[in-house]
Amino acid sequence: MIVCDERNPRARALLEALQGRLPEGWAPPEGIALVLGGDGFLLRTVAEHGLDHAYLGLNAGHLGFLLNDTSDVETVARALRQGHWRAHIFPLMEARIETREGETITVRAINDIYLERMTGQAARLRLWIGGHVAVEELVADGLIFATALGSTAYSFSAGGPPVHPLLRALQVTPICPHLPRLTSFVLPPTASARVESFQHDWRPVRAVADGRGIDHVLQVELQLSERTVHLCYLDQHDFTQQMLDKIVQP
Repeated sequence: MIVCDERNPRARALLEALQGRLPEGWAPPEGIALVLGGDGFLLRTVAEHGLDHAYLGLNAGHLGFLLNDTSDVETVARALRQGHWRAHIFPLMEARIETREGETITVRAINDIYLERMTGQAARLRLWIGGHVAVEELVADGLIFATALGSTAYSFSAGGPPVHPLLRALQVTPICPHLPRLTSFVLPPTASARVESFQHDWRPVRAVADGRGIDHVLQVELQLSERTVHLCYLDQHDFTQQMLDKIVQP
């Protein structure tokens, strides 16, 4: 299966360039989805097609941290022809979300699940870690929970440290905290968290899982899931070098 972001001119051009270098009618092996686009497009593709595929992403976006480098199209085409890639297994995050309407919704995410204010009023959140109250009342724009793979996305922009993508960890990063001045911190993969939104009538909060939003959230319980996603990287891909080049020393 080949999935190309048709709204992205760079993705369309990359697909055309690869088709000119691959045998006519070439397709990835069964169970492999070749995805051409940006990080967000890869996340949407996984959400649409599910976890039964392994996803080999080719960067036609900007940062492309989840994707393979495509600066040398000939090298990429040769690797595809010869099957020179490896599937890596990454944990998903899973959240059980309770809404004002009485719904309970379970969502999973590759990168992050975050809570954010829906109005001009700051959110008021209570945070539990492993059953212990970590923050009685956090006044902030929101709170981000990220996997190690997702730590270089929104969490990093909000001031959280990048975590090497091959680690298993749960990162917690406040969004513009007012009181207390909570800093970002990292938890082991067995950790669980719970967040309660209060004063919700005039301080409504929504949850966002890899870009998919749920409004009027009252409570969220989350942890790393037993479910995983398989992402494929070409043999020359170096996770440490990519993090250094794109995040630590861009």
